[in-house]
Amino acid sequence: MIDLGYLAQDISILHRKYYKDTSPIFKDLGLNPTAACVLLTVHEHPAINQSQVAKTLVIDKGLTTREVNKIQALGYLTKTAGSGKTQLLSLTPAGQDIVAQVQDIRRSWWQARFDQTGIDANSPLIPAIQAAVTNIIDDPNVPAK
Repeated sequence: MIDLGYLAQDISILHRKYYKDTSPIFKDLGLNPTAACVLLTVHEHPAINQSQVAKTLVIDKGLTTREVNKIQALGYLTKTAGSGKTQLLSLTPAGQDIVAQVQDIRRSWWQARFDQTGIDANSPLIPAIQAAVTNIIDDPNVPAK
């Protein structure tokens, strides 16, 4: 039997390699891989707040704030008042335009990994990982960082 503990290590290796490979490409857009993830999260969840972004990406709230401020300074994102102190995040037209490029960068990187290994995009591995991630994000007992 395979020790599933190695799965976390393998996923971490993929994550670090993705960040290393895509950092120079995202830099040309004024972004970094984390900012790109924040941008895509706002695109996928219009009128989301920063706490929800942090929880969705399982990243620190301080990091989320820094990345949101960078993206806003680039003119890709706006904040509008929500209820109480909540600020709702929305993409600007420039932000909407950049999303397609960010999605292409991400898709191309993963497609290259799949092509190199012969993994098919319809592999049962994909829904299994998605189910695990959904379980983590939707778990009410897991506080946002």
